[in-house]
Amino acid sequence: MTDRKKDRPWLMRTYAGHSTAEASNELYRNNLAKGQTGLSVAFDLPTQTGYDPDHILARGEVGRVGVPVSHLGDMRRLFQDIPLEQMNTSMTINATAMWLLAMYQVVAEEQGADITKLSGTTQNDIVKEYLSRGTHVFPPVPSLRLTTDMITYTVANLPKWNPINICSYHLQEAGATPVQEVAYAMSTAVAVLDAVRDSGQVPPEQFGDVVARISFFVNAGVRFVEEMCKMRAFGRIWDRITRERYGIENEKQRRFRYGVQVNSLGLTEAQPENNVQRIVLEMLAVTLSKDARARAVQLPAWNEALGLPRPWDQQWSLRIQQVLALESDLLEYEDIFEGSHVIEAKVQSLVEESFAEIDRIEAMGGAMAAVESGYLKSQLVSSHAERRARIEGGDEKIVGVNCYESTEPNPLTADLDTAIMTVDPANEARVVAALHEWRDNREEGRAQDSLAALKAAAAGTGNLMAATVECARAGVTTGEWSWALRDVFGEFRAPTGVSSAPVAVSAERGTPLAAVREKVTRTADELGSGRLRLLVGKPGLDGHSNGAEQIAVRARDAGFEVVYQGIRLTPEEIVAAALDEDVHCVGLSILSGSHAELVPDVLERLRAAGAWDVPVIVGGIIPNADAETLKKAGVAAVFTPKDFGITEIIGRIVDEIRKANKLDPLEVPA
Repeated sequence: MTDRKKDRPWLMRTYAGHSTAEASNELYRNNLAKGQTGLSVAFDLPTQTGYDPDHILARGEVGRVGVPVSHLGDMRRLFQDIPLEQMNTSMTINATAMWLLAMYQVVAEEQGADITKLSGTTQNDIVKEYLSRGTHVFPPVPSLRLTTDMITYTVANLPKWNPINICSYHLQEAGATPVQEVAYAMSTAVAVLDAVRDSGQVPPEQFGDVVARISFFVNAGVRFVEEMCKMRAFGRIWDRITRERYGIENEKQRRFRYGVQVNSLGLTEAQPENNVQRIVLEMLAVTLSKDARARAVQLPAWNEALGLPRPWDQQWSLRIQQVLALESDLLEYEDIFEGSHVIEAKVQSLVEESFAEIDRIEAMGGAMAAVESGYLKSQLVSSHAERRARIEGGDEKIVGVNCYESTEPNPLTADLDTAIMTVDPANEARVVAALHEWRDNREEGRAQDSLAALKAAAAGTGNLMAATVECARAGVTTGEWSWALRDVFGEFRAPTGVSSAPVAVSAERGTPLAAVREKVTRTADELGSGRLRLLVGKPGLDGHSNGAEQIAVRARDAGFEVVYQGIRLTPEEIVAAALDEDVHCVGLSILSGSHAELVPDVLERLRAAGAWDVPVIVGGIIPNADAETLKKAGVAAVFTPKDFGITEIIGRIVDEIRKANKLDPLEVPA
């Protein structure tokens, strides 16, 4: 033991929420009792994308990937018996961040809290939603206005609140290299700070307070030395930008403040017990280095690639943090990497390459311009395609997936159906009924007046936060708040990045892709259709489009004509597109758990239209029992994360097209 006093541990969180506000409240109180030191709220997709539970697009999504919060009553119930003045709460919410923060503030006031003492974070980073996560609603310019209004409001009224978490987490999930992750996050931060500065809402002498409230939310992959260097590079770049671009002299205000959720992209469905050591290594990347240590950490569970983790699984992830912080000697030392020439060289390389990319984005007009042009999205799709190609080719090893695949029977997954948590299918109807009861019992005149005031404010130039807080108090719903702003701002469909992505794998003679291309060409000739046409569809509200994009790019490279219209479509819209484009196959990608409801709907609509010869395939995080049910309903094939060979998947799609059209199997290896 050293004589030095131990550092205080980071905030320990678990990203959690499901089914209802009541069920999530019980989960939060149990987690806090187990030693969790902060809350991290997962909202369901309707809440994140501004729909009430009774909207057509919310069908199958209510309470699936988080908690539904439709109005002030839900927010009250979510935090019942949790004193918000004493809590540090992170809310993973972006397009509707202003709305959720308003309800959080009103609940705190009802508890008797001093709102100037409220501490926590709203993610509120819309740029990465356009690029990777897909929960955007409004176009870039009004979205940036909402962010700006929140920042200026919180600095004046909720001074301990972090109004934005510049979130590079999902960029890495979408394939970003460390340089891209740093550069795109920093370019987003610059766009936000420039907007706040130029809004005139903050006096120049108080701009340091704005900079001090900007926080970051990052990803840590399994290459933990590189990831640790990335965090040191992040800190240096932020210090330089805030000092040189914004003239912030106070070193404390320039500090790089970040929380982390370690990588879920690298978690595997095959041999999922290996995910535990991956999670530990990823956690070390953001805790080992004192000079770049995370202020808050949340870890995924070992079984996230299989489905929704149970409370026990989340407890395991919390205990991993507690063992490192409490049993090891990590917190007893100064920075253990200071003076390492290896670390220094890597950090300096990352700094230089990141600044070069930041300058490239600046020359385009900044992050928002680079989003609208499609540059950032196409870069991510390309990086992800290159990574997938390395995995398929065996150049990037993943234990249990493309090497050391033999395994003993796994007791953790002996009964797959009980190895994850499931949401009661009847839950959605109960949530919808409660929403209707809320609307029936509120003071309707006040609700409508507050919505009218919100729309008037949105049509002007004033700060929207006050009008939003009044909407919360008046009993307005999440969907009503969002639709009022949609009426003024419009909606936005982000670029998909698919058409401009370069070819990632070789199609030279003798390669797997060449064999699949031959199958595609011969099948198209036999059908007399010119080219095979594949529709890639994202039904419901799931915005995780990485898998769909990779399938679309590889199918294009294999000779398919690909129809991909992006995220957030109804089954009716998908079927209409399939019929209009006369496609040979429909591929549906769903990671949110809504497959049980939405996939059969697509099947039924295709059959009703007489398209019996169009096979439907499905990909996503789909439990084994659900996969069997979908196949019995008529789905031709189901692909899950264990099916990492995209070229092989494209070959299977051709096989299903041939089978559906009663063509003989092709003896072409693929």
